[in-house]
Amino acid sequence: MKLYMAIDLHSTNNYVAAVSEDGKPIMNKRLRNDPRVILETLAPYKEELDGVVVESTYNWSWLVDLLMDEGYRVHLANPTAIRKYSGLKYADDRHDARWLAELLRLGILPEGYIYPKDQRPLRDLLRKRQQLVRLRTSMMLSLQNLITRNHGIKLGGSVLKREGNPLEGYLESSDDLKLAGTVSKQTIDYLTGQLSTVESHILRQLKELDAYRNLTTIPGVGKILAMTIVMETGPIDRFAKVGRYASYCRKVQSRWLSNEKAKGKGNEKNGNKYLAWAFSEAAEIARRYDPACQAFYERKRRQSNRMVAHNALAHKLARAAYHVLRDNVAFEATKLFCEKPGRNGKPESVVGIPRRLIG
Repeated sequence: MKLYMAIDLHSTNNYVAAVSEDGKPIMNKRLRNDPRVILETLAPYKEELDGVVVESTYNWSWLVDLLMDEGYRVHLANPTAIRKYSGLKYADDRHDARWLAELLRLGILPEGYIYPKDQRPLRDLLRKRQQLVRLRTSMMLSLQNLITRNHGIKLGGSVLKREGNPLEGYLESSDDLKLAGTVSKQTIDYLTGQLSTVESHILRQLKELDAYRNLTTIPGVGKILAMTIVMETGPIDRFAKVGRYASYCRKVQSRWLSNEKAKGKGNEKNGNKYLAWAFSEAAEIARRYDPACQAFYERKRRQSNRMVAHNALAHKLARAAYHVLRDNVAFEATKLFCEKPGRNGKPESVVGIPRRLIG
């Protein structure tokens, strides 16, 4: 008899529920987050288990890794795509775990992607870099405001990051101001050094990858954005179509239509926020310095507005990144932007790309 199990995970404990193949409850139990206790509880059911569902909470990694190392077939539930029965008067952890097990039994469980265990630490280190950047930026803004309030001028970020003492002569009027400026500058210098260390460590591991080198050929994509795209994308073959990748990058509109009429919209934040940031940054840089991207951006801006043009270019670059990663090739502008005029004077398809896909 097949069994289906689900674990509703919390910070200090979890609730385990199991159902049989005909939907009958087999086990309901709350456990503390102790690997030994969890494995001992699941062991008697291991041979009959068809799968174990773990809800994708902020701390799912350790439990999923634990179960997979022990040979369990693990499914990561996507909570944003799961809906409970409407009209429920009462629900608790037991109901939640049972519902996840039922979805698995029925074969309709919305699943999330389990990022490879060996690559996860490097991805998390890259995310730590963003946190350090935000901390340094907050310190720089605070120091700029301090100088502006006392001298009426604004020092640029490049000046504040400069080695030495760029603040000399600005905060000398008071020992208190001087100390505030010194502490801020030392913190900025320390964070700059830590950022350099982190970036060098990540770059040493990625610079020889074809995926990384090919991504740097895309307009607007430098080493930091290329590292972000590689690590946040993971294996590109998990995206069956380019549209799914663009949606994962949050570069596809969320619209619900019925008879060509809008009936609302879904969650526009579904997807990866780091990839959304990366392609947004790439679009801003590309529209300034790449002629083909600039021409596409200006055409879209004239047709609509600045934000629509920016998002359209970011969507283009996300699609380009998908093909670069999937085909393991360098970027080619002729495959993204049409440069060949058609019979009616409008751009036509280039190298097999339909007009509707090239703007």
